[in-house]
Amino acid sequence: MSLESVIIVGGGMAGFTTAKELRSRGFDGQLAIVDPEGLPYDRPPLSKDYLLGNRSGDQILLSAAAWFEEQGVDVVTGRAVALRPDDGVVVLEDGRELAGDRIVLATGGAARRLDIPGGSLDSVLELRSRADADRLRGLLRPGIRLAIIGAGLIGAETASSALTLGADVTLIDPIDPPLVPAVGPELAGRLHRMHTDRGIGLVTGIPTAITVDDAGHHIVMDTGGTIDADLVLVGIGIVPETALAASAGLDIDNGTLVDEHQRTSHPRVYAVGDSSRTRRADGTLLRRAEHWEHAMNTGTTAAASLLGQDLPAHGASWFWSDRHGVHVEGVGSMVGEGSVVVRERDGVPLASFRLDPDGYMGGCAAIDGGLTVRAARRIIDRRILVDPAQLADPDIDLKKLAR
Repeated sequence: MSLESVIIVGGGMAGFTTAKELRSRGFDGQLAIVDPEGLPYDRPPLSKDYLLGNRSGDQILLSAAAWFEEQGVDVVTGRAVALRPDDGVVVLEDGRELAGDRIVLATGGAARRLDIPGGSLDSVLELRSRADADRLRGLLRPGIRLAIIGAGLIGAETASSALTLGADVTLIDPIDPPLVPAVGPELAGRLHRMHTDRGIGLVTGIPTAITVDDAGHHIVMDTGGTIDADLVLVGIGIVPETALAASAGLDIDNGTLVDEHQRTSHPRVYAVGDSSRTRRADGTLLRRAEHWEHAMNTGTTAAASLLGQDLPAHGASWFWSDRHGVHVEGVGSMVGEGSVVVRERDGVPLASFRLDPDGYMGGCAAIDGGLTVRAARRIIDRRILVDPAQLADPDIDLKKLAR
């Protein structure tokens, strides 16, 4: 089938990258991005610089409006509600129909809601879009009581920002400390202690109900206690947006299923980013990823695949986060068999490395250690065997071990 037009549904990092890569790889056909919010923008700043007011809406755009005009990428403001893949048609909420030779689903995910009484109250906030961040910023002020349910990356970042804006913050999570699978227990403990060191309240437990009255919100905990707050924000992950895929009869299982080319079960439809999940040729389902770089990588892969080009090689997965003035990065996986080596200085953990049973590095995480993580990624990707004693020594430059 000829490729003269592509419609990308979703304007996040995955959808934008697909469009950008198609153009940079030589595609000169019709190209459109459909998104209810219009011009694509970056999501990570929503809990940090954008929430704090340090960056404007224009400053978080993935590219200025002029780029889309210069590149001939139509940005269609609208919500897609159905697909007719045999015809290559995307149906919008207002009745418009867009047709393309290929359709790329970059629909992302919706904030996961609490499945408890009161969990779906309109006053229970989420942070997934620019409008969500605008609403939260408009409500935050010095002294206001903010309870954040979920102390993962989004919850921790938002807690740090809200504290800077003067809020009285309480973080609620069932795990103490959170993020052990992402960064290992030593770094997770250090990161979690940063909250209490700065006056944020930490509560370990599971909310069972939320009520609201003139005095504010009341979060009933499984321990029997109640947490009172003026504002409640839930940050417990996302649910992949697969309604469009389902409307088209595509294979889904906690995400729209794709092969290593990002192709879905219909030959005209591809899927990328948070909403996609890889199914290997033998039927094995990989864990669905939600990282910023994964979105970019899948968009790049889809563009290459659409054009019949060699698929790009991607290194070990990478993520980052910022809170309380420190920068956290991780690469690979800290979960799995083997052992963990911790690099410390004066008893303070700086980085953690997971070694598989054969001694090869499978994952690394570091606080304010971007160069360490970059070197670790090289070690992981190139299967370089490193002496654990050297990994543990903070005076040894990991870059030298990655050669």
